[in-house]
Amino acid sequence: MFKKWHKYSYAAQKEGRYRIRWMLAWFLSIFFLYVFFTTCLFSMRVLENETMQPGLRVGDRFVFFSHLIYRFLPETLGRDRAFHLRRGNIVLVDTALRENRGILSNVLDASVRFFTAQQYSLADREEHFFIKRILGLPGDEITMTNFVIRIRAAGSSYSFTEFELSDKPYDVTIPQIPALWDESLPFSGNMERIVLGEDECFVLSDDRGNTNDSRTWGPVPLDLIAGRALFRYWPFTRLGRP
Repeated sequence: MFKKWHKYSYAAQKEGRYRIRWMLAWFLSIFFLYVFFTTCLFSMRVLENETMQPGLRVGDRFVFFSHLIYRFLPETLGRDRAFHLRRGNIVLVDTALRENRGILSNVLDASVRFFTAQQYSLADREEHFFIKRILGLPGDEITMTNFVIRIRAAGSSYSFTEFELSDKPYDVTIPQIPALWDESLPFSGNMERIVLGEDECFVLSDDRGNTNDSRTWGPVPLDLIAGRALFRYWPFTRLGRP
């Protein structure tokens, strides 16, 4: 009887259509907010390897503030991305940015990830993402002794260790290297002096036994810094700024 009443009741049908429109409006609002935030402002990434031990661990999840937005800002509003970076920041390096994908491609990719609960993407780009610590900024002079970086900032007469210039303390893993190891290799823990260009930075793994960073890549263009970590949201026991 209720179904028949609902079928022939104009008020009930009108209310049903209103509920459908309301649900559709909420869904579209969530969808567009997600696409906007993940394309222009924020992204969430998982650390999937042990390169940042001991401070960061496999499975840690971070919210990154996207530096891609600076491409759309006038210089008077702080388009210079180096200004927004600090030595010691955890950053997201995206080597796929060399492809210079357009905003439409990013929106379509975000849409696919939204409707597949992050399971699929238009391109398998996970191998292009690296979570590292930024230690050198444009103009810095960088050297390494026993896996510890020394930095002479642009315009400074003195050099300091990476720990003295970082605005947040952190630990690193120093590997044991045989005494006769060839010092021309990054694994030796020593590095000759380099000076960063005006659009370059130097990123490093906290586990200094892993050289998948600027020791083997060389200085990283600022255009490849996709964002900096704002906070770690998982696990809850270590919630906070990384």
